[in-house]
Amino acid sequence: MQTRDLADSYPKVIFFDAMGTLFGLRGSVGEVYGQVAQQFGVEVSAPDLDRAFLQCFKAAPAMAFPGVAQSELLQRESDWWEAIARQTFHEAGVLQQFQDFSIFFAYLYAYFTTAEPWQLYPDTIPTLQFWQNQGIELGIISNFDSRLHPILRILGLSRYFASVTISTEAGAAKPESAIFRQGLAKHGVRPDQAWHVGDSIKADYQGARAAGLTGIWLDRR
Repeated sequence: MQTRDLADSYPKVIFFDAMGTLFGLRGSVGEVYGQVAQQFGVEVSAPDLDRAFLQCFKAAPAMAFPGVAQSELLQRESDWWEAIARQTFHEAGVLQQFQDFSIFFAYLYAYFTTAEPWQLYPDTIPTLQFWQNQGIELGIISNFDSRLHPILRILGLSRYFASVTISTEAGAAKPESAIFRQGLAKHGVRPDQAWHVGDSIKADYQGARAAGLTGIWLDRR
């Protein structure tokens, strides 16, 4: 993340996307899914899972549940992901190999709350420390579920952020302006006083700009 070119006009708050911006997977989704499936006696190639997952993920509805009670949120999040995982293994032609897919999925879902599948990008901590040292508040706006909270703690990132706004809790997902407005409200700032940094052109850069923030695209390719 380059900061020097932007240092002449600092905002009051900088929001960051999470997955793909601050941290990423160790390997591809297909590799992680395949490694866990292997523990349940199911052999499947990572490329096949990657292709199937991408197709299923793109076809899924937004990970946001407007009007859902807080008491139901965790189950809705799990159901959303289980539908994608089940369809992924079906498209990869191995769903029938699981003795009980629900048991496998429960393990897979919990696995992503551990440190094992995740890696911090090398520039993440230096960048967050730089902006924190300037006295600028930092926040997260992410299309993620409640598991982001323990992930941030495990990766040592929680201490940098004054707010965390996720789509499942916000009832809106990027690029919708509503999720950006919720993030702004937590800091009491106007859109023109905030930046949003993320790796998605549509969700992060265009979404932020449409909501009145300065959007900054981070190319992780």
